[in-house]
Amino acid sequence: TACGGGTDPAPAPEPAPAPEPAPAPEPAAPGPVTFTDSRGVTVTVENPQRVVACMGSFAHIWELAGGTLVGYSDDTLTGSYEIKSQGVPTVGDFSAPNMEAIIDLDPDFVIMTTGSGGRGGSSSQTDVAAALEQAGITVATFNVTTFADYLEMLEICCRITGDEAAYATYGQAVKDRVDAIIASVPAGQSPLVLVGITYSGGMRVQAGTTMPGSIVVELGGTDLADVDRSLLSEYSMESVIEADPDVILLIAMGNSDDAAAKHLAEATAQNPAWADLKAVKSGKYLALDPALFMYKPCENWDLAYQAVYDALYK
Repeated sequence: TACGGGTDPAPAPEPAPAPEPAPAPEPAAPGPVTFTDSRGVTVTVENPQRVVACMGSFAHIWELAGGTLVGYSDDTLTGSYEIKSQGVPTVGDFSAPNMEAIIDLDPDFVIMTTGSGGRGGSSSQTDVAAALEQAGITVATFNVTTFADYLEMLEICCRITGDEAAYATYGQAVKDRVDAIIASVPAGQSPLVLVGITYSGGMRVQAGTTMPGSIVVELGGTDLADVDRSLLSEYSMESVIEADPDVILLIAMGNSDDAAAKHLAEATAQNPAWADLKAVKSGKYLALDPALFMYKPCENWDLAYQAVYDALYK
């Protein structure tokens, strides 16, 4: 048979080019957040970009929530907080923030406090807050004394910034650790505890409504100042000796590492019976870390609870 002429096969079609991946959508700006602040005022905040915090712990909480700052109070830099917003102007001491300095920063949100920061009622910022609001600036006040207060403020700040992961890390995870410490408190024990802040002029006793006192109470202790309210108005060494607390916890103004030993020596010199207290004899006369108890511990609340737990039960 004869060989027939053939034709070359048609070339394979070129593959279609892969489609360009669609650009990732820009994260949506957080919407308006409405809440009631510590004055009982209803506040609405929407995606603020120029924020001023008038307390060091509040500046830190705002940054934990994913926010940035254009100004903060002087104590932000002298406290124990790691602040990311470096090199921004300060607006005066938290006990007397400078309204003009705040306004000069053109803020769209100012975070203030109705608390005294341990300095008495005269350091409240409410008058400045009202004046800023009259100038058309959005202001919210908070009062953070207890761990629950911290969680509430952090949750609101995270809603404003839209950073849910920040609350999971710095709120819920810390709460889980605190709950585990509280759950481990031995049943049937309620040690009597004296909590005091020591300073050059003497000691200021802390009730169960204060930050360290609230931790003592949550961990099953009895705060001596809740039993003898007279200690809140006038510290009496004789009253403490008569009560004979099981545990004495001291928080030193400043950062003295030997605060407990120094105070013990001074107290014993004034009244030798001090050395016979149960707390002293059993080694339950301890100084707490000022970084956790003079300042708000924020993401380290669990460390504060653990320190008090160890003092009461170990």
